Amino acid sequence: MTTHYPRAVLFDLLTALLDSWTLWNDVAGSEQRGRAWRADYLARTYDRGAYVPYEELVRQAAEAVDLPATVADDLERRWTELPVWSGAQEVLSGLAGRTRLGVVTNCSNRLGRLAAARLEVDWDCVVTAEDAGWYKPDPRPYRRALEQLGVEPADAAFVAGSGYDLFGTSRVGLRTYWHNRVGLGLPPGAPPPEVESRTLAEVPVWLEAAWGPGAQDGP
Repeated sequence: MTTHYPRAVLFDLLTALLDSWTLWNDVAGSEQRGRAWRADYLARTYDRGAYVPYEELVRQAAEAVDLPATVADDLERRWTELPVWSGAQEVLSGLAGRTRLGVVTNCSNRLGRLAAARLEVDWDCVVTAEDAGWYKPDPRPYRRALEQLGVEPADAAFVAGSGYDLFGTSRVGLRTYWHNRVGLGLPPGAPPPEVESRTLAEVPVWLEAAWGPGAQDGP
């Protein structure tokens, strides 16, 4: 039996595929301080819109939660230590050759490519906020990835790591799987994903069901 997939699957990087939470916590010195720093940083990127240097926002977020600005430098030095979530490499390896694979991440070009290289994948595109000129959930980063791949939104899927991605993917028309590994609440006003899971294991099952023979168009 032929397995059907969309023409492209796009992934958030720093929360869907990589465990950035653990690294932030370690650099900050505790889970409580790391979570506060990361929450402030996420709010700054998702509220920002037009791109400003990513590293600057990370530093501003550290200072806002009373961490020394030097933690931003420590995080950057340890960037290549970002852990891969369990199951991420297996899912990507299983999809490789069956569909085109891309990343859409709120990051600088340099750090985005270093992070993407943590996974053994020949990415078809890696779109960063710096590359697009805008931070997610503005639609432009997602659309830039689709344009680079030559794929329409209806023929692509998105695997989110943050619920804020749902604001952007809904505007673009990308069917979305939310890999909510740390159990965050859905942001107020965000449309629900098609699937929400604490693991990535269901991604291939979802893709096959959603794009397989007899599958209906998205909701």
